[in-house]
Amino acid sequence: MSGTWTAVLVASVGCYLLKLAGLSVPASWVEQPWVARVVDFVPAALLAALVVVQGLTSGDDIVVDGRLAGLAVAALALALRAPFIVVLLLAGAAGAGVHVLTG
Repeated sequence: MSGTWTAVLVASVGCYLLKLAGLSVPASWVEQPWVARVVDFVPAALLAALVVVQGLTSGDDIVVDGRLAGLAVAALALALRAPFIVVLLLAGAAGAGVHVLTG
């Protein structure tokens, strides 16, 4: 078995054990108000972290390019409550425009 498959199997077992640990937590712990408040913010924090990593990095380097312009335009369009398809089109056009102008 290769090192890759060993890593996949170890990660799979780890994920299963983590899921099992979550199911083993007493209900009285999970029903605490502060736990509910924290859990509500976890998906937004993870999404924000993914967006930043994908928008500002290339390999191991921090890169400022058209992706950042597209991200800024998308954030502005979302703040102005534009429909999602409009946000996508504006962000794509901004990113492509910066790429054309700098490339």
